[in-house]
Amino acid sequence: MTRTQVYLTEQEQQQLNALSKQNGVPKSEMIREAIDAYLQNKLAQKQNRLMAIRAASGMWAKRDDLPDFDAIREELDR
Repeated sequence: MTRTQVYLTEQEQQQLNALSKQNGVPKSEMIREAIDAYLQNKLAQKQNRLMAIRAASGMWAKRDDLPDFDAIREELDR
C-alpha cells in the first residue's frame, strides 16, 4: 500500500469523521472502498460501451433499402 495525500473540504471531513465514528471503520478504509467502487463503476461503463459497439457492428449489413453509398461517394468525388 502506498500513502497518498488528499485534500477534503471541511464538510467532507466532518461527514467522513461522523461516518467513521458511527460505523467504527477508519476513514482511510472508507476512502479506499469509495475509490474501489468508483474504479469498478468506470470499468463497467467502459465494458458496457464496448459491448454496445460490438452488438451494433454489422447491424445494417443485410438491409436492402439503403442507397448505394459507393455510388454516392464516387459522385461526390467528381
